[in-house]
Amino acid sequence: MSLTEEELEAKLEKDRKKVRNWQNLPEKERLKYEIAEELGLLERVEEAGWRGLSAQETGRIGGLMTKRRRMMES
Repeated sequence: MSLTEEELEAKLEKDRKKVRNWQNLPEKERLKYEIAEELGLLERVEEAGWRGLSAQETGRIGGLMTKRRRMMES
């Protein structure tokens, strides 16, 4: 399913609003933004959403999220 340009722009705007208020998100989601910020990727997420990152970059974020959650649990 392909999005029209208008639908894509609406989705990107929704993502941008979410990024601006990421400190108020649930813990799991907030952790993703914190790690993206630490890796210097948050600006790209703000501009293009999570689709703007490569598979390697998103994998790095996911790996660090898992590592931190395990550390919090123990």
